[in-house]
Amino acid sequence: MRDIARARLAMGQELKELRLDARLTGRQLAARFGWQASKISKIEGGKQSPSEDDIQAWCEATGRPEKVPSLIASLRAMEILYGEWRRQLRLGTATRQRSWAEMEAETTHFRVFESVLIPGLLQTSEYARLRLSQVIAFHDVPDDLEDGLATRMRRQEVLYGRDKSFHFVILEAALRLGMAPSDVMLDQLERLTALSLMPRLRLGIVPMSAQLPFAPQHGFWIFDDRAVHVETVAAELTLTLPEEVAQYARLFDWFAQAAQYGQQARWIIMKSMEALASGA
Repeated sequence: MRDIARARLAMGQELKELRLDARLTGRQLAARFGWQASKISKIEGGKQSPSEDDIQAWCEATGRPEKVPSLIASLRAMEILYGEWRRQLRLGTATRQRSWAEMEAETTHFRVFESVLIPGLLQTSEYARLRLSQVIAFHDVPDDLEDGLATRMRRQEVLYGRDKSFHFVILEAALRLGMAPSDVMLDQLERLTALSLMPRLRLGIVPMSAQLPFAPQHGFWIFDDRAVHVETVAAELTLTLPEEVAQYARLFDWFAQAAQYGQQARWIIMKSMEALASGA
C-alpha cells in the first residue's frame, strides 16, 4: 500500500510545484474551476488522486500544458498498482486470468507463498472450479466459469517453459483446511506430489509443527525482482518499489527456510491424504 501512497504524494508535490511556480494560491486555482479549496490541499498532500481532467485543467491554469502527458501516464501507472476486484472482474474471470498469463509469460523466476490455498498454477481443474465459483458468487461478477476455468488451466503451460523456474512455499494448513470436498482435495494432493518431481519446480511445505518466522497475513507472488502481487478481499495490489519487493523477498526466504522439500515434503502431503481418506 505504501507504493500507492508514495506515488500519490509524489504526484501531489509535482502539481503543487506547478501551482507555486505560477504564483497561484490554492484558493485561486480552485476558484478558476469551481472546485472546493479542500480539493487542492487533498491532491497536493497525497490524500486524493486527481482525475485526468483535473491534471489537464491544472497544467493549463499553471501555464505548463507540456506536463499533461507525463502526469497522465503517471496517474495511469498508479491506477494499475491498485485495482479494485469489481473493476478487474467486470468482464468476467477469463479476462483476469489472461492478464495473469501475460504477467507470467514475462517472468523468468517465480516465488510464490500461500498460507491457505493451493496456488493457481498448481491447481487441478476441480479445485480451480471451486475457487473461481467462489470469486464469481462473492463479487457478483459475470458468470463465465467455464471460460475462466479453461483460461486458468491453460496458464499452467508456463510450468513447462525451459526458461522458467518456480519456487512454491505452502503452509501445511493449505493441505488440510476444508477448501474443497475430500475427493477433490485428494486429487489435488496427488497432483502436488507429482508436481514436486518436476525439474525447475521447487515445492516446499511448511509443516504444522514448525515455528513460523512471521505471521502469514496473506499469500503473495514475486515476479523476478520487479513486482510483487498481493490479493485482498476487496482489491489486488501490485508493488514495484525495489525496497517493497526486497521486503517480500526476505519474507519469502524466511518461510522457505522453515519448509520441507523433496521426500520430506511428499511425506507431509501423504499424511494429509491419509487424514482426508480416514476422515480425521
